[in-house]
Amino acid sequence: MLQILRSLGLRLRFWLAWVWQQEGTPGQRALGLALGIFSGCFPLFGLQSVLAIILASLFRGNRLLAIIGTWISNPFTYVPLYWFNYQLGCYFLGSGEGLLDFKKLTLGTFLESGWIFISRLLLGSSLVGCVLGIIAGVIIYAFIKDGPRNRQ
Repeated sequence: MLQILRSLGLRLRFWLAWVWQQEGTPGQRALGLALGIFSGCFPLFGLQSVLAIILASLFRGNRLLAIIGTWISNPFTYVPLYWFNYQLGCYFLGSGEGLLDFKKLTLGTFLESGWIFISRLLLGSSLVGCVLGIIAGVIIYAFIKDGPRNRQ
């Protein structure tokens, strides 16, 4: 067990050293990672990195760290993350009773049910992305603001 903790500690130290070596100020690096985490909370498979790069470019965050931040959603976290996002959206918008009745299925009811589902998922993804992005950005900024690159 002690060996596993040492290994994790070394990996964390290596990762932080790598983050310190990235270009930009500590704020830009933390912002890039936070924007990537925000983007990674959305169910835009394949487009999360594109969204992260666009947001990092707009807000002058580190683009490479933004791409890495999108890795918060991966095959192991898709189901729990998006389920939680959907449940949070349902909490704020209501459960959307009767999402789909297959006996009375028409194109109109299908599209309406799709919008009910998507609106809840996107609202939950936005809220979770904001919270996780802010938390991660603050934590990373606290770790790297006085890193080796910034000491004088």
